[in-house]
Order: sequence, then structure tokens, then C-alpha cells
Amino acid sequence: MMKNLLLLSENFRKSKQTLAKFSAFLFCLTITNLSFAQNTPEENRFTKVVLGDKLDEPMEMTLLKDGRVLFVERKGALKQFDPNTGIIKTIATIPVNTKYTNAKGQKREAEEGLMGLIHDPNFEKNHWIYMYYADTAKTQHVLARWELKGEELVTSSKKIVLEVPTQREECCHTGGGMVFDKSGNLYLTVGNNTSNSGSDGYANLDERKGWEYWDDQRGAGNTNSLTGKILRITPQTDVSQTDASYTIPKGNLYETLPNNGDGLVKKEIYTMGHRNPWRPTIDSKTGYLYWGEVGPDASVDGEQGPRGYDEFNQARGASNFGWPYFIGNNKVYTDWDFEAKKARPDSKYDPLNPINDSPNNTGLKNLPPAQKAFIWYPYGISEDFPLVGSSGRSATGGPVFHKSDFPNGQRVFPDYYEGKWLITDFMRGWIMSVTMDESGNYKSMERFMPSTDFGSAIDMDFAPDGDLYVLEYGSAWFKGNDNARLVKVEYNGGNRMPKVVASADNLTGAAPLKVNFSSKGTMDYDGDKLTYVWEIKSKAGKRVLKTENPSVTFDKAGTYDVTLTVKDSKGETNSESLEVKVGNESPAVAFNIKKGNKTFYFPNKPIEYEVSVADKEDGDLNSGKIKPDQVSVSIDYLPVGYDKIEASQNHRGVDASAFASMGERMLNKNDCKSCHIIDTKSVGPSYRDIATRYKGDAKAIENLSNKVIAGGGGVWGDHRMAAHPQISQAEANIIVEYILNINEPKTAKSLPTKGNYDTKIPTGQKENGSYILRAAYKDKGTKVMKSLATEDLIVLRNAKLNPEISDKSKGTQLTITPMRSFSMVGNNAYLAYNNVDLTDISEIEIAGQAQTRVGASGGIVEVRLDSPTGTIIGTSEKIEPQEVRFGPAPAAPAGSAAPAAPQRRPPSKFKIAVPANAGQHDVYFVFKNENAKDSQIIMSVSAIEFKPMGTN
Repeated sequence: MMKNLLLLSENFRKSKQTLAKFSAFLFCLTITNLSFAQNTPEENRFTKVVLGDKLDEPMEMTLLKDGRVLFVERKGALKQFDPNTGIIKTIATIPVNTKYTNAKGQKREAEEGLMGLIHDPNFEKNHWIYMYYADTAKTQHVLARWELKGEELVTSSKKIVLEVPTQREECCHTGGGMVFDKSGNLYLTVGNNTSNSGSDGYANLDERKGWEYWDDQRGAGNTNSLTGKILRITPQTDVSQTDASYTIPKGNLYETLPNNGDGLVKKEIYTMGHRNPWRPTIDSKTGYLYWGEVGPDASVDGEQGPRGYDEFNQARGASNFGWPYFIGNNKVYTDWDFEAKKARPDSKYDPLNPINDSPNNTGLKNLPPAQKAFIWYPYGISEDFPLVGSSGRSATGGPVFHKSDFPNGQRVFPDYYEGKWLITDFMRGWIMSVTMDESGNYKSMERFMPSTDFGSAIDMDFAPDGDLYVLEYGSAWFKGNDNARLVKVEYNGGNRMPKVVASADNLTGAAPLKVNFSSKGTMDYDGDKLTYVWEIKSKAGKRVLKTENPSVTFDKAGTYDVTLTVKDSKGETNSESLEVKVGNESPAVAFNIKKGNKTFYFPNKPIEYEVSVADKEDGDLNSGKIKPDQVSVSIDYLPVGYDKIEASQNHRGVDASAFASMGERMLNKNDCKSCHIIDTKSVGPSYRDIATRYKGDAKAIENLSNKVIAGGGGVWGDHRMAAHPQISQAEANIIVEYILNINEPKTAKSLPTKGNYDTKIPTGQKENGSYILRAAYKDKGTKVMKSLATEDLIVLRNAKLNPEISDKSKGTQLTITPMRSFSMVGNNAYLAYNNVDLTDISEIEIAGQAQTRVGASGGIVEVRLDSPTGTIIGTSEKIEPQEVRFGPAPAAPAGSAAPAAPQRRPPSKFKIAVPANAGQHDVYFVFKNENAKDSQIIMSVSAIEFKPMGTN
């Protein structure tokens, strides 16, 4: 090609005009090739591979050069994935605290436990790993170092590096993310350790006496506290000392203060002003620190300050990120008087000069200027970063990609991602690729693998070989989840491996169990012919099927590992696995609302409910029904600002209370009472003594269950416990679990399985929260199959919906200056809400207006079922454009020179009647005006409210 271009150049040499055209051609050719090189790589060149699932609350991972993946689980397990064997196994378990006990003595599950893990930069030589955990003896979090010798965690090598004092009365936020920089400095994220409740989802600034744990000025805003910070230390290599030492690197936030700031600062602080900082990463080129930051829960701006925002942040040096005084791009909170429930005089904080004058502050009063967030987004649609979408949020973090970091990588990501920051959100399930300019400023973002879900991602990083690993926590808090997984993303620049989808119509049941397997959705992006192999493994052996969609009848009880492997014509393979459990039918649990709406609650209106639970093995011989005292039933109100983790805490407590009755019943059914009494020594030790001895022992349930079945002695004296071969492993587990928890206070009581419940708003709470209705049952298992648990959950929402947070939409526009406004743009724009129960709903009230000032066309609103063109059940009156006048200005504050701004009058409210017995549907609000231009606003909408019958 170059020879031809030179000949062409010589032919045109004598003509200046033609030469100019040729130069332009070369320029265009270069630009075209550059543009092609910068195209987003096809998603199908990336493959998400599941390496292991059914993990028990995974928290953080570290990726070794030999290919092994180490990760920790919250309850104390250190686990390893070995790529050579494909096996995940526990290599150590350390004792950790996992509970809070509040001032009333109520004990609840906590976020804390084993929270963080990282290997030393010189791991190949010194074999050191660092773990961050909640101490069992003291109310503190501990950073400690161990030697990992092969697959052995050398217990005697443990050395304490750093201790972070905490409180364990009120939930939440622990942090625990760690990263090393090139200089050997260790960064550790530390959560604010402050209660979420009481502030309605705004800033935690409660200065009342006795409410210290609700005031984040004692933590995140306190220069003399390690909580709510990112710490930076340099661990030392001296192995002779009892504890590991560290030094303070130059450039920390308070490293240069004389005399340690007269005891008013912690020199370990690199950045401060954090609520819940998550997984940190270091850009290997710039040295900049990046992390995710989980924000507060308020969904709308209010008197106390702005609504909640999550953040992704960048620190180019030691700095203050503003919490609890600022959020997002330095949106300012109010200095709120929680006693008087109003703003204090001069109530707005100054980002350039933040002052911590709280009585709970033990550090400096004057704080460094607050830095703006790098990326920030609320529950609703973000005007600044609309691509992040809307819904629940939990910013996790992720790595910055540089190809030079992987000199020996076989599948290194393409040049397109050079210098980009890959970020993920725990709740929203996406990974974003963030592009920055040459100065490190935000430039743009786009979805990475947009059709792939990465839900509940709690950690994400590149391995030394260039593959991207993601650790997924799973769906439910405080329990192991089937979808808690270790996955990796592989890039393939050549022949692409097949995409494999394996599914089944049933995965659990009693024998015989017929299962229809399906490979529907499996495909090859290169169009290659595929071959299918289903491999079914169990203790009895292996079976291989070579059809696309086989049907199999499992006659014998047991656990079967089923793997579909697909190979293309070039030899590239991919696989996906399922697990079939035969011998124990899953419980059937249903929470039924017999009378009342199934989508909304209405304050002070009762609902009538009934929970039905059936289990083939445990239940009544005729009906399969389960006795009510073994069923866990809870109804909780979650106001705005109430952390959803706290609802999970209550659920777990109710579960424990209900499931304990099963353990007690099974214990009394056997001969245990002849040797043991609850709180007095008999032939054998008391149950309380057993629970005390084995508290915190992660292997106690397994070991003691085996002893119950096989018998044994020697621990409590000469008397040997008889064997109980008639008890299954699952039954023994339930009995032992009941005994080990016998000292725990019963803080939560299960509700009856049927009755009436008044949906009253708890005193002091606002009405815009939700009710969570939940029923659960855990069966006894069988001799060959462990216990299975099933739950049913209903969320009853407030009937006044925020149009900014719809389930589906088309033609929406949000503006926030000079006033907040949410508008519907263009004919047939719509908002939709999924699965709405219209039972006993008499009308829908919409608050909106068509302003002439913005050129709104006005129009009508149609209410349709199941699609934008579905059945019409109601139409509004025509909303005419009108001038929206401003009301009189409120009185100016005393001493203020500037007049107060006028206030806009509230929007009009128009009603749409709903026919009786309309049922349960997706409900669409379609905004129509045939004469409206595509870009013309039809009207703005501020609220949509479903009104029950009998409302005046």
C-alpha cells in the first residue's frame, strides 16, 4: 500500500492543488483508521465465566501471580480458588464478631466480621497477607498480618498492624477495602460506624446528649478519629516484634502538623469526610486514588439538605471529601437542630471553610476545604450522569486499566480501555467504563458489556494475567446465596468461544424427579457449528448425554452436578453448570393478602393476611401443612432513610426465633433430655455451657453434628454421649444450631401466620416509606439432603409515587435549575409502573402543569394497561397551557440585605377515575398531544397518587 501511495504522490507532485487534495486524502485515511481503532469492542468478545457459586457472604478478594484467587467471607472464612483444579476451598477460619448489641440489650446481625483482604506487594518472597476484621474481645476493628505458607495460614505468624476503635450498638458501615501503591503504602477504607436512622436519610448531625452514635461529626468529620476515613500507612518489614509496625508516609493529610496536632489529629488519615468508602484502587500511571462511596437514603431535597447521592471519587492527594456536611458536587446540608427539629441560625455550611463545632468532636474545629465528588448520582434519574439510570444504588468501585500492568497476560483487554476506570454498582448490576482526559478530569462514560448483569458486585479487579475478576455477594443480606459467585471476564480478540446458557424446569424435589434441561440461548458469534455435551456427576458415578435439550429422571436421592459443555468447530469450548438436589422437596411458602391492596399500603387501613406453608417431607401427611410456630412471619416499616440492611437484621432475628422451635422440638423428641438440661449440669454439660464454650467457633456446627450422630466423649468428662444413627445430618445440624444459639436474647418474635395488621406509621416516622411483608420456612432436611429454606416477600409502597423513579419511561426530561422540574416531552411520552394492584383504587391523582414560560403544549393523560398502546381505563381532562405565576416572596431573614426569592405556586391536581375490579397490571401513563413537536414539553409532573375507595 505504501508503494502505491508513493507513486500516486509522484504523479501529483507538480500540481499544488492536487497535492493539497492528496494531503487531505492522507489525513482522512489516518483519521478513518484512528476512528476504527477507537470503536467500542464487540460485547461478544468478552465472556463472563462463573468459577464458583453458593458462597457465604464474600467480601473482598486478592489476586496472586500464580493464578490463585484468595477471598474472605464475612463470618471469618479465608478461601482459595485454584485455577489448576477449579476448586474453591476454605484454607482457614478466623474468629470474628458479627453482631451489634444496642443499649436495650437487643442483639442483631451486623455488617462487620471479616471485611478485607490483600496480599503484600512482595508476597512471592515473604508470603504475607493482611486481613481486616472485627475483634471478638474488644469493640474494635483490627488490621493484622499473617504468613500464608502454601495453603496454610500460619497462626503463630499473626501480627497486629493497626486497631480502629468502634462502637457496636448501632448499625452501620465498616469499609475494609485495601490497596497498595508502588511505594509500598497501604490504603485502608474505614466506614463511618454511625447509625443511619433518625436523620430521615439526610446527614447524621445529631448533637443531642446520648445520641453520639447518630452524629457523624464524632467520626467522619473528626480529625482525631479513624472512622469515616481512608488511611495510608507504610507497613514495616521487621518480623522480630510482637506486633507489626508501620510508619506515616509523607503527604498524609495531617502528617506535617507539629506535636501530632496537640493530640487532635490521626496522622494515618489520607482522606477524610467519608460515609462508607468501598473498594479502592490506584492508577499505576498517575498514582491517583479511586474508590466508590455509598451515600445516604433521602430520595428528595428537604429542609435538612439535599437528597442522597452515591459517589465515585478520585483523590490526587490528601484531602477532605466533605461528609457529613456536603454530598455530591458539594451540595450543602443544613446545620439541623434535632431537638427543636429546625435549622439553626446561619445553618448552611461553607465548603471552603468547614467547621466542626459538635460537642462530640475531639479533633480540630477547622477542617480542610471539601472536595467535590468525581461522579455522583441519586436514586432517581441523574441529570449530570444519566447513563447510570435510576433505582437502588451502592457504588462499589473498580480498577483503572493500563495495558503495561500485564506484560505476561494472554487475554489482556484491548487498547480501547487504556486509562479508563471500570466501575460497578452493587445494586444496579452494571459496569461502566469511565474515560478521563489527559489531566485526569472526567470526560465520559459508557456501559461495559451492556447486556450482561453484574448484580451484587462487592469487589472487582484485574488479575496479573489481565482477566477481570468480579466477586458477587448475592441477593440477600446476612446469608449464603446461590448466586453469590466468583466470576471472571475473559477477552478474546480471535475466535470467540461459544455463549452457553444452561437451564432446567426444576432443580429440587423428591425422588423420582424428572428434569427437562435446556440449552436455549446458547450460540456462537462466529457462526460455527456447535456440539453439546451434558455431564451429570454424583457419588454414584457419571452420566454423559450428547443432545441439546435432554430430559432426565433422577431415581435416587442425592446432589447432582450438571454441566453443559459446548464446543465450536475450531475447538473452543465454554460451559455452564447447574446443581440438582433430589430427595427433599423445597418448602412452598406463600404470603397472601386476603383483603387489602397488594401494591400499596394506606395509613391506618388494616390488611388481612394469611401465610400458607407446605412441605412434602415435614408437613401433615394429608395436606403437607406446617405448624404455625415453625414459620417465620415479619412485617416491617421502612421509612425513608432507613437502611435496608436493618430490615434484614430483623428478618434474621425472626427466622432464628421461628426456626429455633423446630430445633427444640427435635431435641426433645430424642433422648437428649436424659443427659442435658438447659442451664444446669446433669450427666452431661448444660446447653448454655456448650453454647459458651463453642461461641465463635466456625466449625462447631459441623463437628458437633457429627458427634451427635456418631457419639463421643472426652471433652466434658468421662461420660460418653451415645450415638444417634437415626438422626440425619440435616436434623443434627438443626439441633446443634439451636443449642449454640440458646444464650442469644430472643429480640424478635414471629407474627401469627394469619390475622389483621394495621399499617400505622410508627411514631416520628414519615409516610413515604414502605412495608416489607415476609414469610419464611426452613425444612428439616432428610438423611441424604440438607435443609432447604424458602421465603416469600411482598413490598407495599406508599401510594404517592415519584414520577422521576418509574420502572419504564419514554420522553422524560429533568431540570434542576432554577427550580426542579420533571417534564414529559413529545407526543406519546409515558411513565410506567410494574405490577400495580388496582384493587379498591377509585381514582388516580396527578399533580402537574403546562407552563407557557417553557412553551409546554398541554394535553391529556391516558391510563393504559400492560403497554403504551394497551387497554385504556381512564383519561384525564385536557390540561391547558397557562402562565405559572409566582407567589409573594416570604419575609426576608432578619438582618438580610437581599430580598427573598418569590415562590412558585403549587401545580394543579387532576383526577382520573379507575373502574372497579381492574386487577393487577403494569400501568402506563401516556401523555398525548398530536400537535406537539418531538422536542416540545407537554407538561411537567411532580406526583402520581393512587387513591383508595372512600377517600374524600
